[in-house]
Amino acid sequence: MTPDALVPMLSPDEARAAAERAGIPVFLAKLNIFRVLLRRPRFAKGFSDAFGALLAADALDARLRELAIMRIAWQTGSNYEWTQHWAIAQQAGISEEELLGVQGGGTGSVGELERAVFSAVDVAVTGRAIPGEVLSILRGDLSDDAVLELVAAIASWTMVSTILRSLEIPLEDGLAGWPPQGVAPSVD
Repeated sequence: MTPDALVPMLSPDEARAAAERAGIPVFLAKLNIFRVLLRRPRFAKGFSDAFGALLAADALDARLRELAIMRIAWQTGSNYEWTQHWAIAQQAGISEEELLGVQGGGTGSVGELERAVFSAVDVAVTGRAIPGEVLSILRGDLSDDAVLELVAAIASWTMVSTILRSLEIPLEDGLAGWPPQGVAPSVD
């Protein structure tokens, strides 16, 4: 039995019905985050549309986006985000070794671009603007559109982490947290 979130989740049937009424893909209603968000169908629809657009965006490589999301999850201690994106990141071509390297900021295991992505995340999750020197590295390797998508992804998934952690949204039944080792970061 999945424990409830701080704001109670809709039942699976209620979430499915709300998703259908809101025009949200029904498969999303199975996710606990949507079982909470669908309490407010218009918000859930906007959330679904915005994040669907970011996931489908084509200027930023999915691999860089997922590295950013995984770094956000690790830096903020978001078990749900880390666990859900573990498989998505691997589908984007990121190895388990690289994903574990996210925990330490990729020191030694990634290139300058990836380290700049981690630096951008580390600054952004504290609420500060990404510094010019980090943006210069990003702009040296990425198009302006890719930089825009990266900054939007960092801001968006930082918001997701805040929602997940603040509302204590649990993992779906059957999922083991913090893959592959089950070890969470020590976050203050």
